Amino acid sequence: MGLKVGLIDTDGHHFPNLPLMKLSAWHKQQGDSVEWYQPMFSGHMDIVYMSKVFSFTPDYEYPINADKVIRGGSGYCIELKDGKEHYCADKDSHLAPEVEHIYPDYSLYPEYTGWGKSLKRQTAYGFLTRGCPRGCGFCHVAAKEGKRSRKVADLSEFWKGQGNIVLNDPNTLACPEHMDLLQQLVDSKATVNFNQGMDIRLINEKNLELIRKIRLKLVHFAFDRWQDKDIIEPRLRMFKEATGYDRHKVSVFILMNYDTTIEQDLYRIMLVGKELGFAPYPMIYDKEHCNPIYRKIQRWCNPFIFMKCDTFEDYKKTTECGSRLDEEENLTAAFYFAERGTNEKRNRKQEG
Repeated sequence: MGLKVGLIDTDGHHFPNLPLMKLSAWHKQQGDSVEWYQPMFSGHMDIVYMSKVFSFTPDYEYPINADKVIRGGSGYCIELKDGKEHYCADKDSHLAPEVEHIYPDYSLYPEYTGWGKSLKRQTAYGFLTRGCPRGCGFCHVAAKEGKRSRKVADLSEFWKGQGNIVLNDPNTLACPEHMDLLQQLVDSKATVNFNQGMDIRLINEKNLELIRKIRLKLVHFAFDRWQDKDIIEPRLRMFKEATGYDRHKVSVFILMNYDTTIEQDLYRIMLVGKELGFAPYPMIYDKEHCNPIYRKIQRWCNPFIFMKCDTFEDYKKTTECGSRLDEEENLTAAFYFAERGTNEKRNRKQEG
C-alpha cells in the first residue's frame, strides 16, 4: 500500500505552485495517494509537504497530523536584517533531480492550468533557465540559483501541446542557449507569458527578431536600477519601435523604496506609462514599513486611474478627486470584466 501524502500551498492557491505539482506527480508515479491537506478531513498522513514562496505570507496556523512535515520554498528561508531581506541557503531545501525534472501534475490547479479543458485552452508552467548574472541586492535569485543563467530544461519537459505557456525564468536572455530556447517557443505556436520578465538590457536585433515571432500574451521588463537608465531607456524605445506593443502586452516593473528618489520613481513611471504606452508596475521594497506615498504612487498606476490622471500631482491634488476616481474605477472595471467575459465566451464558441 502506498503512502498518504498531503500538500499545503502556504501562499494560498493564488498561483500554481510548481514544486508541489512536481511532488504530486512523482508520488502518484510511485503509487502513493496525494491530496490537499485539510486538518478536519485528511486524517493521519505519512508525509505533508508545505511550500511557501513569499516571506511575508503568514505560516500555516493549523495542526498537522503527519509522521513527517517537510517545508520548502524561498518564503521559509528569507530573513529581514537591518531593513534588508537576506536569503539563508542553509534553511532551504531542493527537489531531488528525479522530481525536479518530472512532468508536473497540472490537475492540482485546474483553475489556472485549465486541466480538463481542451488542450488548446490549457496552460503549462515551468522553467527553461535558472540563475541570473546580475546579483541585484534586492533580489534572491543569484544567491538561491547561482550568478549565471543556465539552461535547465527543454520546453517538452513541462509542455505537451497546451495552447498557453507561462515561463517563470528569472533571466532567459542571459542564458548562452537562449536563441535555441526562443526558437522552441516560436515552434510551439503557443501563447507565451514571460511571467518573471526579460532583461531589456540584453535585447538586441538578433533575439528581438525571434521574440517578435513568439505569440506573446504578456512580457515583463524591469527598470529597477536608476544606474542603468542610459542602457534601459534606449532599449525600451527600441522595443517599442520594433514591435508597436502597448500596455496590453508589455508591463514594466519599477522598484521603489530601495535606492531611488521619488523624483526618479516618477520619471521612470512617466517614461514607461505616458511616453512609451507600456503598463508601469511599481513594486515597493519592504512594503510593510514604507512611506505611505509609495502606496499612493502604486494606486495611481492602477490602469483605470492612470488613464485619467496625467501626472501624480493631478492624482493627489484633492481627496475628492481620489474618491471620484475610485468610484469611476469600480464602474469601469465592472464594465471591462463583463465585456472581457463576453468576448471570451464568443471566442470559445468560435473555437468550437
